[in-house]
Amino acid sequence: MLGMGEMWGTNMGSSVATIMFLYAIFKQFFPYQLKEHVEKYAQRIVGFFNPYIQITVHEYTGERFKRSEAYIAIKTYLSANSTKQAKRLKADVGKSSSNLVLSMDDYEEVTDEYQGVQFWWTSRKSFSNKQSISFYPTDADDKRYYKLTFHRRHRGLVTDLYLSHVFEEGKAIEVRSRQRKLFTNNPSNNWYGYKKSVWSHVVFDHPSTFQTLAMDVEKKKDIIDDLTTFSKGKDFYAKVGKAWKRGYLLYGPPGTGKSTMIAAIANFLDYDIYDLELTAVKDNTELRKLLIETTNKSIVVIEDIDCSLDLTGQRKKKKEEEEEQAKEGENPITKKAKQDASPADSKVTLSGLLNFIDGLWSACGGERLIIFTTNYVEKLDPALIRRGRMDKHIELSYCSFGAFKVLAKNYLDLDSHHLFDPVRQLFDETQITPADVAENLMPKTTDESSADHCLESLIQALKNTKEEARLKAEKEKAEKEIKERELSSKESTTNEAKEICSTPLEEKESSTQNN
Repeated sequence: MLGMGEMWGTNMGSSVATIMFLYAIFKQFFPYQLKEHVEKYAQRIVGFFNPYIQITVHEYTGERFKRSEAYIAIKTYLSANSTKQAKRLKADVGKSSSNLVLSMDDYEEVTDEYQGVQFWWTSRKSFSNKQSISFYPTDADDKRYYKLTFHRRHRGLVTDLYLSHVFEEGKAIEVRSRQRKLFTNNPSNNWYGYKKSVWSHVVFDHPSTFQTLAMDVEKKKDIIDDLTTFSKGKDFYAKVGKAWKRGYLLYGPPGTGKSTMIAAIANFLDYDIYDLELTAVKDNTELRKLLIETTNKSIVVIEDIDCSLDLTGQRKKKKEEEEEQAKEGENPITKKAKQDASPADSKVTLSGLLNFIDGLWSACGGERLIIFTTNYVEKLDPALIRRGRMDKHIELSYCSFGAFKVLAKNYLDLDSHHLFDPVRQLFDETQITPADVAENLMPKTTDESSADHCLESLIQALKNTKEEARLKAEKEKAEKEIKERELSSKESTTNEAKEICSTPLEEKESSTQNN
């Protein structure tokens, strides 16, 4: 004979199974309108007896356009309690790159207490209804969210104080434990349905600083002052009605330290870097999505803008372009047919890039730098680098003696040396990049006399560069003289031909008879 507990358990299990079976029949066969009304009233009945209230905070807002700051703050806030309560945790690299930061995994729950009141936080994930064939696991369409549960008697405490406390404390913890990151945009195309997020990142740990940057002291101070003013200018930008962003154009020959300058700026401001590869962007719409998913306190970098896409033209007229193509020996019609047969993968236009920099979408977020680098500033369209888009133009030129002293201090720990005088004289007579100077100053041995060898190597490199420049100038001069002589010879031949053609027919006949 079954006991009372066993009978109660058996009956309860049968009842639950019956209810689930009836609910499945209800969902499958009842009309959609009827199901909607029944579920609505069922939720009201449950809510009448249920004393708990739930608040949901989703990871993304606006069709995945932008990650929710509230979600990030809550995630950071809950990480403090996760290590003590949650059974399943996720680990990520901390600020020092030597420790791990733990946070609660999906479907975990932790309890928080504030002013003697308990609150329950749950991490959830809902799956998309889209069907796709993929050989790789992906969660690009999954929607994560946090759910806060509390008793309805504490509604006022939650809305007035608790949520603000969680948000502010989470932001403060994020600032203290924040690890700078280097982002790059993922390719537009998805292979066999494999979808990835628009940005992927690694930890940014570049050692470059303004102290180690080879640059004239006055120029360096000007850049530092400009960056400091920008980082503290939130109220000023709001007062003048401008988005809190600033554009920098870094230009100069290869090897003059443009990428090193970007790293020094990121370390000085403690900003993330978003390295944007334009050739991997499908169109202007995707370009806007990439901008929206960048965070505040970030630097958006497009290196070698003159080589990224066909954005460097001066908006020439069609006739001028056809004339250039004719000079190159290619029929414009044939060239256009080739272009139509193999269109470019990226459809980002100059107009789309200009709107990306200072259009309406650029105001989504704040405290953001946009940096372009180029080796040939004269190739860029004036509309792309005008003030207001690229607010500050910084020329990174060949190494000066002041920049050399910074490198000598960095590499050789020297403030002065008896070989500095010949080095100074050679710097006044020749041009060499900081990268070449640094390579010659790199110690090859640990010997104490290594500094002398490095400086002697640099002096020899400066002399070689000076001699190469002299030979190149002489060669160019000789080639120019040859071209001028050839041109003069062609002109004289042409003039003689013109004289013969312009001679009257009677004079030619009489000259022939006399002969």
